[in-house]
Amino acid sequence: MPGALLRYRVIAWIVSILLIVLFCVGIPLEFAAGHKGVDAVVGVAHGVIFYPLYLILTLDLARRVKMPPVRLVLTLVAGTVPFVSFIAERETTKWVRALPEAPVLEDQHAI
Repeated sequence: MPGALLRYRVIAWIVSILLIVLFCVGIPLEFAAGHKGVDAVVGVAHGVIFYPLYLILTLDLARRVKMPPVRLVLTLVAGTVPFVSFIAERETTKWVRALPEAPVLEDQHAI
């Protein structure tokens, strides 16, 4: 389970950062200056590569820890909302670590 949690956390951070770049840089540049480069590259990276990977890794973690369906759906959807995705990652990590069968990790605050 530590590997699944680490994979989830890494991809959640990547997806979160891409969302912030997309919404705070890419979309404003496209509409204010007509520059579609950032929007096109980051949008494709997020939507085609990293968000599907986020879905797969979140489902893997959910299966391993028997995550309740509502928590799973909210965690999956959080990957589409800027800044909320950081909160979801933090809450999911705390929830997984609070499980009775969760192993004690040496550095629980890494990443």
